[in-house]
Amino acid sequence: MIGLIAKKVGMTQVFDESGNLVPVTVIHVEPNTVVSLKKEETAGYDAVVLGLEDIKASRTSKPYAGQFPEGIAPKRHLKEFRDFDREVAVGDQIGVELFESTRFLDVTATSKGKGFQGVMKRWGFHGGRASHGSKFHREAGGTGNSTTPGHCFKNIKMPGRMGRERVTVQNLKIQKIDPELKVVMVRGAVPGNKDCTLIIKSAVKKEF
Repeated sequence: MIGLIAKKVGMTQVFDESGNLVPVTVIHVEPNTVVSLKKEETAGYDAVVLGLEDIKASRTSKPYAGQFPEGIAPKRHLKEFRDFDREVAVGDQIGVELFESTRFLDVTATSKGKGFQGVMKRWGFHGGRASHGSKFHREAGGTGNSTTPGHCFKNIKMPGRMGRERVTVQNLKIQKIDPELKVVMVRGAVPGNKDCTLIIKSAVKKEF
């Protein structure tokens, strides 16, 4: 498995090799810095810790700044990737060229928050009749039970806060990679708003 920390730029559309117009999400991948390596002998598993976006040491706590080796500035974003398939060393810079032999990606991010929503928007309920005189337009309907058991069951779909959850979209096809612009274009949409932080990995359900 390989992966990087990236930023979402937005969506656009491009022509593929067959001349078809396809929607793509533009992902900006600044070079990630290898902050540390974890080994089976010491940590119990193999992993690579990558960092992105420098911050001032004065803006961090001493415990947080202490995990960065000498010569590497503290990073705003840190992510641990287990079973990394590339040989790397602490201090290395890994860019978008990491995915040159990869065809599909899994993208993880925090989805957009929608606030408090009703059951029609949140769960896709059809609602009641829209005709004149109806008093059951967008309500959820009955959620309770009779005297037995006398309470609502758990996991009943109800109104509530929607979005702002950790979401992973799998098997997104890489449409184009531009090392000069440090950009990856993937077919389709990815979660999150513009300029949000993404975790992009090689797809686990499809071959490279």
